[in-house]
Amino acid sequence: MKRYTFWSITMLLITLVIFVINRRSAAELTVVSVQAAEKGKDALQADSSLQLSVLDIFDNYISDSYYAMELDQAGLDLEVFKKAVTGYYNLKNNGSLTPEKDILSIADFTLSSKAKRLWVVDLADQKLLFNTYVAHGRGSGNDMASAFSNVPNSHQSSLGFYIANETYFGKHGLSLKLDGMDQGFNSNARNRAIVVHGANYVSESSIRQLGRLGRSHGCPAVPMELTRPIINTIKGKTVLFINGQQTKYESAYLNGELAASNFAKTAPMQAKI
Repeated sequence: MKRYTFWSITMLLITLVIFVINRRSAAELTVVSVQAAEKGKDALQADSSLQLSVLDIFDNYISDSYYAMELDQAGLDLEVFKKAVTGYYNLKNNGSLTPEKDILSIADFTLSSKAKRLWVVDLADQKLLFNTYVAHGRGSGNDMASAFSNVPNSHQSSLGFYIANETYFGKHGLSLKLDGMDQGFNSNARNRAIVVHGANYVSESSIRQLGRLGRSHGCPAVPMELTRPIINTIKGKTVLFINGQQTKYESAYLNGELAASNFAKTAPMQAKI
């Protein structure tokens, strides 16, 4: 009976020891797993923070450029400028633009034709080069442009991103051919002969006579006295962005995250993370 009791107690103690060891190992394994999970979570959060920083830097760059060039005082809306810069960096990344210029042109057709609603800026030098009048198509509206089309003979303006390409001399004198980059919105620009050209009806005298600018057949026409300097500045594969009121307009070039990534690759070192 004593021997049985001794072995029973011994086996019980061995069982308890094994149980304690297993519990301790499981606990240690749990701690290790939790620590690994926390490290993975921290790494994921760090990666998210990095991505957020890239977007923040890009947004700060846009805002800083906007105020450095005093575009607020020149009447350009910050959100319109942000759209234009976003498209600029996406087009720059895919090789559509010349590496020799950092010129961006913006026409905002949400504004009255009586407003100086064309801006040409140098992003590298942070300078506003031109701020003047620009006409919309007669099919788009009178003083305000409210209708837009990509259809030939519509005489309407087309929204979106354009590449300002080569010059030629036509019935309006020196003119600049445009290639629309947004399929379905302005992709027929070259076939429609949508070009930058000068026009006498783009003037303050026209505004006094008509209560608005004169209108084109869809071309972004500019004042005669500024035609040559504007065209010579923006020709040779720079961006023109035409903004307007159309809820259906969409563009692959308005991808903000992609633009921020492209900006980080091409911006000066101090702008990078």
